[in-house]
Amino acid sequence: MSSENGQPDGGGEPAPPEQLALIRESVRKAKEPRAKPRTWRGAKLAPRLPVARVLVDKGVLHLDRYFDYAVPEELDADAQPGVRVRVRFGAGRHRVREGRREGGGLIDGFLVERLAESDYSGPLAALAQVVSPEPVLDAELLGLARAVADRYAGSLADVLQLAVPPRNARAERRPSPDPLPPPPAPSAGPWARYEQGPAFLEALAAGGAPRAVWQALPGPRWSEELARAVAAALASGRGALVVLPDYRAVARVDAALTALLGEGRHAVLTADAGPEKRYAQWLAVRRGSVRAVVGTRAAMFAPVRDLGLVAVWDDGDDSHSEQHAPQPHAREVLLLRAAQDKCGFLLGGWSCTVEAAQLVETGWARPLVAGRDRVRAAAPLVRTVSDLDLARDEAARAARLPTLAWQVAREGLKHGPVLVQVPRRGYVPRLACAACRAPARCRHCSGPLQAQESGPAGLRCGWCGREEGGWHCPECGGFRLRAQVVGARRTAEELGRAFPAVPVRTSGREHVLDTVPGTPALVVSTPGAEPVAEGGYAAALLLDGWAMLNRPDLRAGEDALRRWIGAAALVRPQPAGGTVVVVAEPTLRPVQALVRWDPAGHAVRELADRAELRFPPVSRMAAVSGPPQAVAGFLHAVELPQEAEVLGPVPLPVTPAGRPRRPGAPPPGEHWERALVRVPPGRGAALAAALKTAQAARMARGNDDPVWVRIDPPDIG
Repeated sequence: MSSENGQPDGGGEPAPPEQLALIRESVRKAKEPRAKPRTWRGAKLAPRLPVARVLVDKGVLHLDRYFDYAVPEELDADAQPGVRVRVRFGAGRHRVREGRREGGGLIDGFLVERLAESDYSGPLAALAQVVSPEPVLDAELLGLARAVADRYAGSLADVLQLAVPPRNARAERRPSPDPLPPPPAPSAGPWARYEQGPAFLEALAAGGAPRAVWQALPGPRWSEELARAVAAALASGRGALVVLPDYRAVARVDAALTALLGEGRHAVLTADAGPEKRYAQWLAVRRGSVRAVVGTRAAMFAPVRDLGLVAVWDDGDDSHSEQHAPQPHAREVLLLRAAQDKCGFLLGGWSCTVEAAQLVETGWARPLVAGRDRVRAAAPLVRTVSDLDLARDEAARAARLPTLAWQVAREGLKHGPVLVQVPRRGYVPRLACAACRAPARCRHCSGPLQAQESGPAGLRCGWCGREEGGWHCPECGGFRLRAQVVGARRTAEELGRAFPAVPVRTSGREHVLDTVPGTPALVVSTPGAEPVAEGGYAAALLLDGWAMLNRPDLRAGEDALRRWIGAAALVRPQPAGGTVVVVAEPTLRPVQALVRWDPAGHAVRELADRAELRFPPVSRMAAVSGPPQAVAGFLHAVELPQEAEVLGPVPLPVTPAGRPRRPGAPPPGEHWERALVRVPPGRGAALAAALKTAQAARMARGNDDPVWVRIDPPDIG
């Protein structure tokens, strides 16, 4: 390391000549007087604060900085901090660093601030246009976006694309309603079921900032409990923000808030709303007309004024992870907002993630739970049966159910609907050896073998597409295959034959049901698509549990338990006859946690295992993926923190043609590698900064090979 004057620190080698030249040049420029432009090609500039600092909408890391432009006199009134502008940027001879332009196209940007002088001594290009005088970017939102960009090694422009919705002129011209006075503080209501529930509401209503990890009791009252927490924050004269995983959860909290507070107290922000409606709701929040927001992850940046509470429900759901760069997670964004705004924080769900357990273990948040007596009274009875019993159970083979599950379903159908959860959808199951359960893989590329949905009978590789005619198990020599998982549609057909007088409904990706009647029926659903039954389900069958637990993923056990509890929470309590049968090995930790209804205890034990192995969230980790040569060159060039550990690289699975491409996955047919970079706690910011700097240097050099960098990837295998 060298000091600013180029002399070595502690007796090292002298700084190289090129570094000394750069230091002298930077010192010379710092001593130059700042320019104070008055004219631009004959046009008069604003008499006061004639320099506009602009963030251009170019989501590339090597341009992740502000650019100075001159403010013409005719734009002086409208060119205020926070407005959208258009500037010249791009082709032609120009000096990108200082904003000087002699050509280039018009691009959008945000005016960040007005200055009296610029750091650049030469002439500045002028603002081309103020798109709208409506200020949409204030200092608070800008600070949050910058913190998120630094946290995820991304660009500020990319984050603002997620934070500020596209402009809609018609919505902008329409005035927002007048703000309503704060409502009265709500009563505890169902929060009285929790040991610290009333105290949490009282602290919010009094203007405090309590932070809690809430394990919700099973049943439908969680949406009312969230609504009361929002009402308590509003009663203190502050705002509230609730982020939920999907539109069905948003609809339930929306209805609960309307029933509790009436119309006009909150806004609903979801990505699937029309552009005019979404922008009108967003503007109402930005203008202070509405102080509470409920929405999906698109709402995590909502510009709520005077935040008193941020809340996230079911933070383990994949929907909370943004798929667009830099792929922030809603939980982490709300944690940043809670720290930035010094407001209350509520992380809730029927289950508990390892990240939630860490917040409690470190003392940053307090647990908000019910006593064991209340948990037992609200939860259904959970019974287990090994999936291996299915192969020995000839009587139930037609329905693909062990005898216990078949009996519970038959008894439950006498009293109401029965939920059947299957972990996959469709007609193309993965296959495994019937004897030892080793996955059936292609001899050419080791891809998974699948049963063909149509055409001649046989097997086909899911990666390379080759057909396999004479498969045998390399582990035990067996020739018989079994489906690892049977999809929802095929399961519905089999159950329909086993229970011919009972209607069968399916809920999955193509058609997700919101609710079903309380009359007897079999409801076959994939995880996360379970509809709510009127009065609760009489029983639930959780099939193929071993397939969910055996996924090659760090979160397999945690995710399986979360999906099981999400389905079991829709079943009637045990005193009302509610029963859940899970088809999985009874001795496994997630299965035992489900039987005891103790997701928090499971998360604490998982956290201890992660700490021993130095896995997230105890450590911070980044994934670097791309073509092998590009990944190797990137890792060689990046200046990682001294404590960083590089794991890999290892080959990534080839993306099959026609399948959706996940972030960081190779294009169809290409062979990529992925390396994991791990640092201890407290060094995550240094890791993100180093990766961002290296990626910016690659982009500035115009490297053609792509390299994906993702901080804290949720799918670590």
